[in-house]
Amino acid sequence: MTELPTLDALDQRILGSLLEKQVTVPASYPLTLNALRGACNQSSSRDPVSDYDDATLEQGVRDLKSRDLVRVIWAGKGSRTLKHHELLSDTLGLDPDEYALLTVLLLRGPQAPGELKTRTERLHTFADRGAVEECLLRMSRRPAPLVAQLERQAGQREARWTHLLGPVDVATGGSHTDGGGIDLEVVLRDGGEARDSRVLAAYDAVADTYAHEFGDELEHKPFDRWLLARIAEAGHDGPILEVGCGPGHVAAELARSGAQVTGRDISARMIDLATAAHPEVSFEVGDLRRVMRPPTAQGWAAIVAWYALCHLAPSELPETIAGLARALRPGGVFALATHVGAEVRHADDWWAIPSTSTPCSTTRPESSPPSRPPG
Repeated sequence: MTELPTLDALDQRILGSLLEKQVTVPASYPLTLNALRGACNQSSSRDPVSDYDDATLEQGVRDLKSRDLVRVIWAGKGSRTLKHHELLSDTLGLDPDEYALLTVLLLRGPQAPGELKTRTERLHTFADRGAVEECLLRMSRRPAPLVAQLERQAGQREARWTHLLGPVDVATGGSHTDGGGIDLEVVLRDGGEARDSRVLAAYDAVADTYAHEFGDELEHKPFDRWLLARIAEAGHDGPILEVGCGPGHVAAELARSGAQVTGRDISARMIDLATAAHPEVSFEVGDLRRVMRPPTAQGWAAIVAWYALCHLAPSELPETIAGLARALRPGGVFALATHVGAEVRHADDWWAIPSTSTPCSTTRPESSPPSRPPG
């Protein structure tokens, strides 16, 4: 089409909600007015959160219907049996990847490519952030561009993108829900394999100093020791796996509580140090994203990930955690210790040792490197 429809804030919320629900809950789509109100006003995945009433939405739907952007379907008697179907995707001729990006831009305002990759997972799977950027460029080069890149503002790591279907608050878009539009997917800028290679090289390089600095940290963490003892007790009759074990002190603490423990880490140097320091524990080199069930049991009684996921992007966490859960026995325990924060930190050197490490997508309150290596 040569001219785009102009949508106000209400139009954008109605159409964005219909676009989203058409893919995520197809069994209940098209939406009744009641379902549409819930979709428009839901407290998650919306920026800003709204509180539209039925009268406002009915007027908005009538306006969109008059412009051939919504079809109202009669499904019986009574106002609640009218259902609403979006026509915007047909009007614009959207491909599946374009559909996903436009939906999230309508619902959440301007966002960086990494944020868009994470937030479109339920709508369309992009291979990497590069695929997102390619789609955005394609949308921006249409005869009637659908999106545009905004100038990067102070404090932003990356420029954000916005749709061109109507006015958008570019100053606050994406800032109400997750830390001001910070792109936690930046760890995948060069792809997952490149990130993994940097993480492995960094931990191999600093392993000896790392073990010296953190090998006795549990002596000063009584709560961690108490919690690890409870985990060991919960899995006392079966094998326990610690992923991202580093120099092995957490696995050793579990073993001191009577657990049968295996520690796993991608860094061979970390495993060498762990084996030397804690010969009573079994250690192995391996990736926490490729965990199998133990050969002598139905599954792991417990899997412990103590600050082991900090180098993963948010979009990688669901699949990673689900993979670990599948390796548990029925009723098994998954114990995750994680960082808190809403920024990305990158260390060029640790303890004066040059590092090619990837940024860490969650943070500790201290300025020190993260206290656990990746699996």
